[in-house]
Amino acid sequence: MSEAEHTHIPTPPATFEFLVLSLRAQVELQLGLMHFGPENERPEPDLEMARHGIDLLGVLQAKTRGNLSLEEQRLLENSLTELRFRFVQAADEKRKREAEGAQQQAPETPAT
Repeated sequence: MSEAEHTHIPTPPATFEFLVLSLRAQVELQLGLMHFGPENERPEPDLEMARHGIDLLGVLQAKTRGNLSLEEQRLLENSLTELRFRFVQAADEKRKREAEGAQQQAPETPAT
């Protein structure tokens, strides 16, 4: 057997659950909640792409309303709630960092 055959990971089944979890993982990466590498190399969150992923999950929720099992509906609702909360946290943290950076770069004015 070749090395490629030993390392082949089977493709997971194409399920609604896998779709939601895949989109959720993408948003978590974009928010900086998951990353690969040293902690000091954590990438800056990409809020625009994270918002787009959250919006996609919202579209999925709207288009599948009434057609999901209770478990699927809960997975989607819980994912959206969690991601929206994390998005707000990431946006607030980014604003704070930018404000602190602006204060540090502002020239000091002499006291009169």
